[in-house]
Amino acid sequence: MLDLQKMRKDIDVIDTQIVKLFEERMKICEDVAQFKIETGKPVFDKNREQEKLEALGSKAHNDFNRCGVQELYEQIMSISRKRQYQLLQENGIEEKSDFVKIENLKKENATVVFQGVEGAYSFAAMHTFFGDQIKSFHVDTWKDAMEEIKKGKADFAVLPIENSTAGIVQDIYDLLTEYDHVIVGEQIIPCEHVLMGLPGTSLFDIRTVYSHPQALMQCREFLEEHRDWQQMEWNNTAAAAKKVAGDKDLSQAAIASRYAADHFGLAVLQEGIYSNVNNSTRFIIVTKKKIYCRDARKISVSYELPHESGSLYNSLSHFIYNGLNMTKIESRPIMERNWEYRFFVDFEGNLSDSAVKNALRGLKSEAQNLRVHGNY
Repeated sequence: MLDLQKMRKDIDVIDTQIVKLFEERMKICEDVAQFKIETGKPVFDKNREQEKLEALGSKAHNDFNRCGVQELYEQIMSISRKRQYQLLQENGIEEKSDFVKIENLKKENATVVFQGVEGAYSFAAMHTFFGDQIKSFHVDTWKDAMEEIKKGKADFAVLPIENSTAGIVQDIYDLLTEYDHVIVGEQIIPCEHVLMGLPGTSLFDIRTVYSHPQALMQCREFLEEHRDWQQMEWNNTAAAAKKVAGDKDLSQAAIASRYAADHFGLAVLQEGIYSNVNNSTRFIIVTKKKIYCRDARKISVSYELPHESGSLYNSLSHFIYNGLNMTKIESRPIMERNWEYRFFVDFEGNLSDSAVKNALRGLKSEAQNLRVHGNY
């Protein structure tokens, strides 16, 4: 009869030996790191590691163990690289950064561009973040806003990137990839949508409702109660309010903020129409200058990964091993490369932190097209 306690003791003995050998291996890896520091050789040699994994796998006696050995050594090699990245940092060998640290963001007298019209949530986010001592103007599209920064006609742009009900604004992630602009701040605005129409309009008069697709989605439960209303997507909630005010048609209504209703002289027909009482939108503040504030605590990056087993885990392990807390991860398809994706990650930290520098060094070496989108 098998003795479970004896088998457990045997495993304990083997595990103790494995730990001892692991530490011996790590000591040699530190010596290898010192050699690479002196010679300037890169830490990551993908071909060398692949050859090593195949050689080690061939020593196993069945397919299951072969896969297990290769998976185990993939992690051991990954841990070894992370230790070597730390040693490079400790020896003052740092990656050159294009970012410049500043004390504070200069908000007064800044020129700020936003998409939409006065009364939009982006307009409210702009004034909440910057205050009133600014010059501002609006454009029709988010891409137009990015272009205005690129041309130097605006210092900053205010763009919606995520809503607590509808999720991410995909186009903004694509624009962050297209333009070499930097996130320097964020502002969360409660989106308390109301239904509005011309003074004297009743719910029975309404035939068409205009709003941004995100706002329509955020009010879907209310709109399902009025299925006879035609829902028309508009490029901005405040622009929808402006249209209703301009058309002077009692059969039209808009979904936007109370501020928009007041601004365009519309009557609030019904409040509290949003599905999520905590409905809010996160706006980012973007500029073309590669700057970050001394007290910035969130970093946004993106990178691409090959179609290989464990590639996503290995990329995320750089945050784990450096004690960095990830707050968000999203993926977007890469144009003209079917079924390949770019990953966007937000994590806590400052570009001046050693742990952040270690993580970014590892990502730059092991992932493709790493970009730091901002520290804010």
